[in-house]
Amino acid sequence: MNLQLLGVVMAGGALGAAGRHLIGGWMVRHVGNSLPWGTLAVNLIGSFAAGFLFVWLENRGPSALYWRAFLIVGILGALTTYSALMLETLLFARTGRPGALLGYLGLTLAGGFFLVWAGARLADLLRN
Repeated sequence: MNLQLLGVVMAGGALGAAGRHLIGGWMVRHVGNSLPWGTLAVNLIGSFAAGFLFVWLENRGPSALYWRAFLIVGILGALTTYSALMLETLLFARTGRPGALLGYLGLTLAGGFFLVWAGARLADLLRN
């Protein structure tokens, strides 16, 4: 086990978790809580950043492994939360809001896929 790499992931995870908490709180205060806007925001931001960083760090030498571990696994892994997405869809299902459930889930999945693609495309363009 590479303890240096583990430490890098853990440090990134702490930053990502703090970012998730801060963004979630900010979104509730400024947008409201009609939808879980904070989770949606971090998942969409994280999707774009993951696509961008994955391509940006390709073939960048041995240090790229550490940057990928810190940025993608650590920060983005803690910032974006699949478990929160699933819990929020369960809450929509239990409150009898199927339209909100489908809209939120669809927006998250379609938006996330589009933004991971857009991030990767932007990184490709900038690298060439």
